[in-house]
Amino acid sequence: MARQLDEQLAARYPIGRRLRILDVGMGQGTQALRLARAGHQVTGVEQDPGMVAAARAALAGEPEGIRGRVRLVEGDGRETGVHFLPGSFDVVLCHGVLMYVEDPDALLAGLARMLAPGGLLSLLVRNGDALAMRPGLAGDWQAALGSFDSLAYRNRLGLDVRADRLDALTATLAGIGAPLHAWYGVRVFTDTAGDDAPVPPPGEFHTLLAAEERAGRTEPYRRVAALLHLCGVRG
Repeated sequence: MARQLDEQLAARYPIGRRLRILDVGMGQGTQALRLARAGHQVTGVEQDPGMVAAARAALAGEPEGIRGRVRLVEGDGRETGVHFLPGSFDVVLCHGVLMYVEDPDALLAGLARMLAPGGLLSLLVRNGDALAMRPGLAGDWQAALGSFDSLAYRNRLGLDVRADRLDALTATLAGIGAPLHAWYGVRVFTDTAGDDAPVPPPGEFHTLLAAEERAGRTEPYRRVAALLHLCGVRG
């Protein structure tokens, strides 16, 4: 997904431009730190105290120049209007968050308001059109059958969450003034790998990433990916 995001940034902004980036639901700060290392100003919003502590610890290990480019805000991503003025950011990230929000339309509308004209909204969501793939490939036929007509699922953390369908999100993005510009599949081939699966040797790992990246932008493979990466552009 990082490669996909970098592709979109390179296509929209001049090389070397320092972007104002808002990362909503930043978790432990993996993307925020990566983008700060690339020279961008990053503001991360996270409401889980444990994640905030992990992000602060990771940030503390960075050089001073990078620490100065990251701001951490402990709060709810649905309240961005409380912390920031409309149009304050060139890029807004919301990765792995919508599955925890029962009605995401208000959240997405608020995120779109944070974007400057022409700004990029990057979403990573669970693919509601492919929920049957994981249980089906694992041989859990009952769960696979139940996944065709529902957007609810239980994630690997044991939490009951929800997925989003591409067509519905496309309509939502158009309605909030940030229509879909590009979309990708994420975890097409590797979704069934266990969390404790060993990392392949460097050469094999590079080939794995190349295969995933190619599948993530190619029909029909991207449509059955576990996750969807959608990029909308503020009009």
